[in-house]
Amino acid sequence: MSRSRTSQEEFELTSSTRLILSQGDLTRFSGDAIVNAAAPELLGGGGVDGAIHAAAGPQLLEACRRLPIMQGRTVRCPTGEAHITPGFNLPARCVIHTVGPIYSRHTPEEAARLLANAHRNSLRLAQEHEIKTIAFPAISCGVYGYPLEAAAKVALEACKEGADSVEEM
Repeated sequence: MSRSRTSQEEFELTSSTRLILSQGDLTRFSGDAIVNAAAPELLGGGGVDGAIHAAAGPQLLEACRRLPIMQGRTVRCPTGEAHITPGFNLPARCVIHTVGPIYSRHTPEEAARLLANAHRNSLRLAQEHEIKTIAFPAISCGVYGYPLEAAAKVALEACKEGADSVEEM
């Protein structure tokens, strides 16, 4: 988060990457990128997604609308995948949009695989765009119903795998 973190704990994830756990307003993160826990349509919504769209301004919605539809008539980002846009009015220069699983629609194993893919694909985009600092929300832990402790374990393992591409997450 930004320098005005409300509470935080720091860990050395690898010799070159720090993991910082904090509570705060994701839209105030002043690093390279924030991750948006988005809906598959990438058109804004509630929770983290709505807050990011509101803070970024209407240009973010327009950028998302320009992304190609990949499934059916509305899905721009299938579950577990990720896309990147500029951050527009946010302090972060980029927004990486990813869709986590709706926990009740999957077996625990399938939900874990999809959640891990959401983190991996976000970190893959971070590497491709030379992003060194990235902030993740608790993907799928809000209205998507993923239990926080289980999601944290999946997220940590997936982030360890891609940690060498970033300096701080």
